[in-house]
Amino acid sequence: MTAALPMRAVVAQAGVTAVRLQPYSDSIPGALVAFVMVPVPAGSITMPTASGTETVAVPAFWIAKTEITWDIYDIFAFRLDVPREERPKLGVTVRPSRPYGAPDRGFGHAGYPAIGITAFAAEAFARWVSEKTGHTYRIATEAEWARAAEAAFGTTSPSPKRLVMVAWTAENAESQTHPVGQKAEDQIGAHDLLGNAGEWVTTADGGYALRGGSFRDAAAAVTLTSSVRQDPTWNQTDPQVPKSRWWLSDAAFPGIRLVRVP
Repeated sequence: MTAALPMRAVVAQAGVTAVRLQPYSDSIPGALVAFVMVPVPAGSITMPTASGTETVAVPAFWIAKTEITWDIYDIFAFRLDVPREERPKLGVTVRPSRPYGAPDRGFGHAGYPAIGITAFAAEAFARWVSEKTGHTYRIATEAEWARAAEAAFGTTSPSPKRLVMVAWTAENAESQTHPVGQKAEDQIGAHDLLGNAGEWVTTADGGYALRGGSFRDAAAAVTLTSSVRQDPTWNQTDPQVPKSRWWLSDAAFPGIRLVRVP
């Protein structure tokens, strides 16, 4: 298990005491896997709106170093934190229903990003992690994700040469996800913020979008502003009525990255 790291450092400058967020690790009690959170400094981000653009001030926060992997998501999805005889009592209202096939689509499991996950499931997972750890986690707002991306890469999207170093895209991913953390770190110490699995965020209008592009997207489309909303084709072959709110039968690319606000 990854050793715990200090979460804050007190910094004194010109007679002013400030708190600077530090990277730290967290884990699910009883599990042998941990995840690392890295700090994103406060800043302002310009976001598009229906009437133009809006400048949003984003306070400092933490974002997960990598996308959430199956190693952690399996504990939630398959009730591995609950005694076997108690698992059926949870039902599909609080934990995912069984997927129809291999949830990893055969791409790989240990160390690979959890995929095919709805926004509803991503939010439920974040609440579960919060309950287990005692820290409040959630998925990012669109402004927070944009701020993290800007801090990671600057105000413009990475050059084609840099993108090859940091992202799995249609040109190099061979039509599948890859284990998290194989590509180079960005400037905030995160991996795969662009490419690999798309990452659910909440939008200003109360909806959800995927940011960062994914392994299926052409490199030219994997940018700091890449954003896509779910459409019916993502769950087209799901035979349930209503369709599953946990799994996406026809979309192997949506994943999860957690954030935490101090």
